Amino acid sequence: MLRYALTTFAIMAVLVTSTPSPAAPNAPAVGFREFTIAANDGDRALVGAIWYPTADTNPPLRIGENPVFFGQMVQPDANIQDGRHPLVVMSHGFGGNWRNQGWLAMALARAGYVVAAINHPGTTSRDLTAEVGSALWLRPRDISHLITSLTDDPAWAPYLDEANITVIGHSLGGWTALELAGARMDMNRMDAECKQHPEFAACDGIKELEVGRAFADRVKLAADLKDNRIRAAISLDLGLARGFTPESLAAIDTPVLVIAAGAPNPKIPKELESGYLIQHMPRARTQYHDLPGAAHFSFLPECKPNAPKLLENEVPGDGIICLDGDAEHDRAMLHQQSITVILAFLDQIKTAS
Repeated sequence: MLRYALTTFAIMAVLVTSTPSPAAPNAPAVGFREFTIAANDGDRALVGAIWYPTADTNPPLRIGENPVFFGQMVQPDANIQDGRHPLVVMSHGFGGNWRNQGWLAMALARAGYVVAAINHPGTTSRDLTAEVGSALWLRPRDISHLITSLTDDPAWAPYLDEANITVIGHSLGGWTALELAGARMDMNRMDAECKQHPEFAACDGIKELEVGRAFADRVKLAADLKDNRIRAAISLDLGLARGFTPESLAAIDTPVLVIAAGAPNPKIPKELESGYLIQHMPRARTQYHDLPGAAHFSFLPECKPNAPKLLENEVPGDGIICLDGDAEHDRAMLHQQSITVILAFLDQIKTAS
């Protein structure tokens, strides 16, 4: 649950450029649209984007380019390929945004998936406040609201395989994904963990957002937020895992892939966060992958060569966003390894259907 830096350069990741640029040779085209979902029946309004396979060959545009991160080449407002495609919904981390796993969305769309990601109000890069963000139970509901909006939308519903929906989350997004799979939060348990491990990033986030300060909030956090439409869940180096009750983890009945950053990190120790999940979830339904050389922020976009210096000059310490676990593994390599593991897991889900 590490906080994403909110420097001038990181905030610029919100901008989408429209400069034409050549696509990579022989790379399948990826359609792209931004969207806003209206609030409905207690659900919050959401902004986000969707990536999808397309056969269009219009001049591509680069999105998400800024002084820190490389962007991706997409076909804005392209026609979606015919057929029904598995749906992947994505949840960003604490202080992140829907662009953070665009690299993964691109790869999944090229493999035939429709991928949608949204900003979670109160815990996103330009909207990080305790007033809104303390309601962590609304994060899983955001994803459920996204699924409903897409599957009810006549423009998207004919192209979605509603029997094959996967949720992927990074950091606090991994917590969100596990909530949707059936894990349940106990703030008393988390309070005890934070007394024992005050160095955890999750404890910093809870304190900053004032999570569970009111008894009524603790009741809402403990509620069952499982979405039975979700076929599988994937966690990318999650935090806040130790607040889940062992009983709820043991009862998860959907396949789960847990990917942990392999580099040592005392603020998000893989043995006590991702490892806690593996300790309690059903072995027959759970896969675990320790990604050697990966740091917590390795699941963010590739950084430009001068990005660490730019970030450090803006806010000392923020250069960590662009640092991976060791010199032998660069971020492009780590992304490709993650993509390979994730696609293999998703292929197993499709084969089992």
